[in-house]
Amino acid sequence: MPLTTAGAAACAKCKFFDTDTARSDASLGLCRYNPPISQPSGEAAGVWPKVEASDWCGHFEAVVA
Repeated sequence: MPLTTAGAAACAKCKFFDTDTARSDASLGLCRYNPPISQPSGEAAGVWPKVEASDWCGHFEAVVA
């Protein structure tokens, strides 16, 4: 995989980014690369990490058009 800059590999352009539908500005979303993170309480459901649309990480994969 070729090296990319943070702007080109932003979460908003990643296939694992899921826009948070509760927010109208879409600047926050969920990273669906890994399974949900379990919670300390057994009654609470697992959650995916919240990320900013401008964030990026080493798991970036571009959205296929």
